[in-house]
Amino acid sequence: MMGSHNGNICRLRQNLMMNQITMNFKAKSLLPLILILMHDAVFASNHSAMEQHQDLLLIRSAIEDFVYRNTATLSGQVTVNVDKIDKYLILPKCSELQPFIPPGSRLWGKTSVGVRCNHNDANWTIYVQAEINVMSDVLHVARPVSTGHALTYEDVTLQIVNLTQMPDGIFTSPSQIIGKVATTNLTVGQPVRQHMLRAPYVIQRGQKVSLVVTGRGFSISSEGNALSDAAENQVVQVRNKSGRILSGIARVNAIVEIQP
Repeated sequence: MMGSHNGNICRLRQNLMMNQITMNFKAKSLLPLILILMHDAVFASNHSAMEQHQDLLLIRSAIEDFVYRNTATLSGQVTVNVDKIDKYLILPKCSELQPFIPPGSRLWGKTSVGVRCNHNDANWTIYVQAEINVMSDVLHVARPVSTGHALTYEDVTLQIVNLTQMPDGIFTSPSQIIGKVATTNLTVGQPVRQHMLRAPYVIQRGQKVSLVVTGRGFSISSEGNALSDAAENQVVQVRNKSGRILSGIARVNAIVEIQP
């Protein structure tokens, strides 16, 4: 009887150990599934929150599209670099982004572009830094030019530069400056600018000119002497034969047009 009792106890212990092993095995088998379910729940929660927040990449894209549309008429190749937006910035999702140019800014060089959202569920405005470059041909001096020299095609050359980094008054085509006269000495490599040139004189100081007065149904002409140099369409003063000083508009062929 004692041997039978001991045998029963051994079998009971074996059964308990097998049950424990089975439970441990099942727990280990279920652990990956539990982790996956927890991950899916967290991901779903985060995804739901993200759907309610504005995608910052869409803001940058809206700014780029806005700048390219509003610089399409510029001469030259336009490139736009929009700064990254702080990734920790959280904004309500907007169904219609509205980029705009802030007061005092312009779409040129380093600038700021605003983006607003004016909807019932979202009302916010942010400003993003951007850099707009415009690459184009600009006229530069090709050889030394002396004061008083009338420019020819050989005097200039085209160089591709960033217009946003150039001074005002530059030229982009030789036809804009050929025949104009240098008002100062020009050195090789410098950009040609408006204040460096003038139109050629059609009347020179001391020159004998024809004074023409034209009215409705009549025209009177006389002679006089120019008191200053003048390019075409500029105002010039002339002394007539009687010594009277008149002002008129300089024309080609030494003509000064006097308004009646």
